[in-house]
Amino acid sequence: MQKELRRQQALEYHAKGRPGKIEVVPTKEAKTQRDLSLAYSPGVAEPCKEISQDPESVYKYTAKGNLVAVISNGTAVLGLGDIGPEAGKPVMEGKGVLFKIFADIDVFDIEINEKDPEKFVQIVKSLEPTFGGINLEDIKAPECFYIEQTLKKEMHIPVMHDDQHGTAIISSAALINALELQGKKIDRAKFVVNGAGAAAIACVLLYEELGAKPENFILFDRKGALHSERTDLDPTKKHFATTKKKDITLEEAMKGADVFIGLSAGNVVSPEMVKSMAKNAIVFAMANPDPEISWEAATAARKDIIMATGRTDYPNQVNNVLGFPYIFRGALDVRATTINEEMKMAAVRALAELAKTPVPDIVNMAYNEKNISFGPNYIIPKPLDPRLISTVSPAVARAAMESGVAKHPIEDWERYTAELDRRLGNDNQLFRVIGSKARKDPKRVVFAEADNVKILKAAQIALDDGIAYPILLGEERKIRTIAFENHIDLEGIPIIDPRADDLEAKRQEYAEIYFKKRQRRGVNQYEAYKSMRDRIRFACMMTETGEADAVIGGLTRNYPETVRPALQVVGKEPGVKKIAGMYIVLTKQGPLFLADTTVNFNPTSEELADITLMVAKELRMFGITPRIAMLSYSNFGTSNTPEAILVREAREIVKQKSPGLIVDGEIQGILAFNKEILRDNYPFSELVHGDVNTLIFPNLSAGNIAYNLLQEVGGFDAIGPILLGLKRPVHILQLGSSVRSIINMVLIAVLDAQHKTSSDTQEEVKKSPWWKRLKKNKEADVQDE
Repeated sequence: MQKELRRQQALEYHAKGRPGKIEVVPTKEAKTQRDLSLAYSPGVAEPCKEISQDPESVYKYTAKGNLVAVISNGTAVLGLGDIGPEAGKPVMEGKGVLFKIFADIDVFDIEINEKDPEKFVQIVKSLEPTFGGINLEDIKAPECFYIEQTLKKEMHIPVMHDDQHGTAIISSAALINALELQGKKIDRAKFVVNGAGAAAIACVLLYEELGAKPENFILFDRKGALHSERTDLDPTKKHFATTKKKDITLEEAMKGADVFIGLSAGNVVSPEMVKSMAKNAIVFAMANPDPEISWEAATAARKDIIMATGRTDYPNQVNNVLGFPYIFRGALDVRATTINEEMKMAAVRALAELAKTPVPDIVNMAYNEKNISFGPNYIIPKPLDPRLISTVSPAVARAAMESGVAKHPIEDWERYTAELDRRLGNDNQLFRVIGSKARKDPKRVVFAEADNVKILKAAQIALDDGIAYPILLGEERKIRTIAFENHIDLEGIPIIDPRADDLEAKRQEYAEIYFKKRQRRGVNQYEAYKSMRDRIRFACMMTETGEADAVIGGLTRNYPETVRPALQVVGKEPGVKKIAGMYIVLTKQGPLFLADTTVNFNPTSEELADITLMVAKELRMFGITPRIAMLSYSNFGTSNTPEAILVREAREIVKQKSPGLIVDGEIQGILAFNKEILRDNYPFSELVHGDVNTLIFPNLSAGNIAYNLLQEVGGFDAIGPILLGLKRPVHILQLGSSVRSIINMVLIAVLDAQHKTSSDTQEEVKKSPWWKRLKKNKEADVQDE
């Protein structure tokens, strides 16, 4: 059932709304007749004439310079084999998505119905006028070698087959650092490589460039060791063929080896084989989903090992996304005519060096670590490190210039680095980071309105994705009926009905606690007991008593009906006078944090200052440095109306309480985002340098109107409202929230719970139905792979 559910979710994801995963969006205004006459006839003739006179100006007047073709014939798609070009298209679109989100590179995916290598080459060559670069993908060996080599020789734009070179580049960076930590010299290291396909051969060739000796390699394919007496080896494999024992086994080869490289099948290496390796061994077991030997088995076999895999759930993940987006970014930005060995080696060195530098807080947060630092469990950067684009891409660009293949050299490197950071938007990996952190330490989340198909879908996804342990509140028969009718799997997810007879004792227990809290606030004992039949109050009591870690509610209720019980049951954090509501709006430039958008109608200057400080605290929880604009219709004293003075005074209070916080106001919205006007007119402002990421509104009307306009007119995703100032995590959904929005709120709730609850739920979870389901899902994933 799990396999079928995942299948349905994947199909629904690709089919919903506009089919597929990519679209073409105009980069110029195209609204008026004048716009159209410039975009097309007659105005378009002018750039055509310029390009005709100077072909290089195609980069000035068209999108060529930021456009990569992801090209495949579908002959080696993932682990599915030769499934054809149409069936491979979803993968190529997905590759395009990675190019865009990690390096802001536009992609057209092109699926070619041609298996003949020579004809394939001719088709791709003919596309050179359109694209700035070519990424070859999922083409079977040995044809892929000929295709890439021929295209690199005959084309004058960057060409790379990522299936070959991606793993080679990333693993080479990891190898440099592993050898350094283990005190080994690469020219003396003895290598055993299990696998001799495209990726494995690319790896050993790059290792040789780093200084490894061909005679120190023993490679294995399905037929056994690559021995010099074999007659079926191509020249490259012959170069690495061993002259040792002809029928040497993998077990024999491992004895005394310094490095094992696995690019083959899972579970082919035993702990005994690892024990037989040389002192301070290095094992890169990169088969997926099961490595050649598991992390647990290898590290248990010996303590002096450095281990890397291709998996996300263990340290030292060798992931191609660390390479290809940034390599192409650097190549495109200098208009490189190829991706040569110098550029690949520059990427290797840059990745290796980056792992040795202090890790940003946002990366520590993403992987739920206090201080990730260079060592045996961190020899290569994490995929969510925001510094990758501004580290690897400049290194590749510089290598292209120094090796003479750059047609458009970079002159101002500081400016170029700043442009790279702006391409992705400050902290635009926010929800990928939050998702990663949630998976490291999932929390128990109560869904107070579980008799809703969206809630049930979200709960199932939350558990299957490992971001939370859901608890459903509501009438069990009704919930299971909804789940059955919508093919939602609730196996392992507890359902609690606060009104059920068998929960009488629990209601009494909660009522006593609630009565003590509210007995002098107009609540009598009978009302306290009766209120425990209300699901949102019951859910809040679960968090208050430690039986859950967070609450999600409000999908079918008015906002005050959810906020009020949260305040009455869990209360406010110490020192908080009034809670506030915040929205996160995801823009292309990065996330914007807006407050107060839902709670305080007309805050005083003191209350506005407190709201600002609560928002700043929340941003720091996300690993983001707050840069706050306190908005008004006035700029730094240009108006002395009460409304403007209120914001001005609030800013002064904030600076008194938190002098180091970057915050300014009162300021108009246009100045907050237009650095040129701000710098020319108000050079003293704290917001002149860096981009604003937080907007504080003078009242509820302004904040509420702003986030709704950004969401509906601007088309941005808005996540919220996120309640600030509560003692325990209670978060409220908008009426009509989508499943995606609910999942985002679950992520926020889990992160909030990680900061507000000290209890370790893992031991409890391992005894629960949740754990059985997660274990079953993992087994199903392995079978699927």
